[in-house]
Amino acid sequence: MSVAKIVSALQFCPGGRALDAPPQRDPAPSLQSRCFNVLLRLLPFKKQLASAEAVQAHVHKRALQPASHEPTGLGRGVEVTLTRMGGWPVYYTAPSSGHEGCNYVMFLHGGGFINEIVPAHWRLIGQMTREARVVCVVPIYPLAPRVTAKDVVPATAELLRMLEDAGPAKVTVVGNSAGAGLALAACQWLRDRGHRQPNLMVLISPAADASVSRPEQVEIAARDPMQDIPGILEAGRLYAGELDVGHPFVSPLNGAFRSLPPMTIFAGTRDLLYPDSVDLAERARAVGVPVELHLLRNQPHNYALMPTPEGRKARAIILRAIA
Repeated sequence: MSVAKIVSALQFCPGGRALDAPPQRDPAPSLQSRCFNVLLRLLPFKKQLASAEAVQAHVHKRALQPASHEPTGLGRGVEVTLTRMGGWPVYYTAPSSGHEGCNYVMFLHGGGFINEIVPAHWRLIGQMTREARVVCVVPIYPLAPRVTAKDVVPATAELLRMLEDAGPAKVTVVGNSAGAGLALAACQWLRDRGHRQPNLMVLISPAADASVSRPEQVEIAARDPMQDIPGILEAGRLYAGELDVGHPFVSPLNGAFRSLPPMTIFAGTRDLLYPDSVDLAERARAVGVPVELHLLRNQPHNYALMPTPEGRKARAIILRAIA
C-alpha cells in the first residue's frame, strides 16, 4: 500500500478531552503522532512548497484540471444542500434528524488560497454537524490568482454577516490554515464597519502573516514536514494580488484586535507558522480578547485535523466549543 493510501485510510475518530496544560508541560508526542510526522515527509506537500516555481507549476496544473469541491467523507447522519451566494458555491450541512434550533458554524478551508477543499476538511465538517448538532455553512471561495484578497475577504465577511443576521443562534467561524487567516481578516472587516461579531473564532494553525519573515522560522521550516518558506511566500504573493503582502487582508496579524470575538487557537511547534499563533494570542489578549491557545510540542501544521490522539483531543475541544 502506498504512503498516500495509508494516510487516506487513517480516518480520525471522535473523542478525547481538553488540552489544558501549558505548552511547557504538555506530554511527549504520541507514537501515532510521531509516525504520522514521518509519513507526512514522504508525501508531496513540502515539495510543492519548496520554491516559487513549484507553486506556479501547481497553480497552472490546477487551472487546467480544477479539483472537485463536492463533499466526500461526511459520514452518515448529515444532509447537504448546495446553493450559490454572491456567485460562490456554498454548501449547508445539517443533522439528518433535524436542525431546528441548531447553532451555526461557518467553515473556511485551508490550502494556501491555491488549493480546493479536501476530504479531511469534509470529515471535520461531518463530525461537527453530526456530533455537535450544528448547521455548517461552507463557502467555496475562488482561489488565487484568479481572485485575490481584496475581493475574497469582503465577500467572506458579507456571508458571515448574513449568518449573524439570521437570529439568536450562536455563530462560530472555524478556519484552518489559510482559512483561519481568512476568518480573522473577515472578522476585522466586520468590526471596522460596525457589524456584529460571531460568538467565537476557532483558528487551526492560522496563516496570519504572509511575509514569513521571522528569523526563527528558517530553523522551524527544517523540522516542518509539510511546509516550506519559498512556497508560502509565493502563495501569499498570488493571493495578495495588487495589495502588499503586509496588508491586513493578506496578513491579518497586522490588523487591529480590539473588539474581536473570543478565540480558540491550535498550533504545534513543528509548524513554521506557529510563532504567529503565539504573537496573535498575545496581541489579542493585550486588548482584552479572551484567547485559548493550545500549543503542542512537536505537532505539525493542522494537527487538529489529523488521525492522532492529539488531533482527537483537539477536535473534542472544538465540538464542545461550537455546540
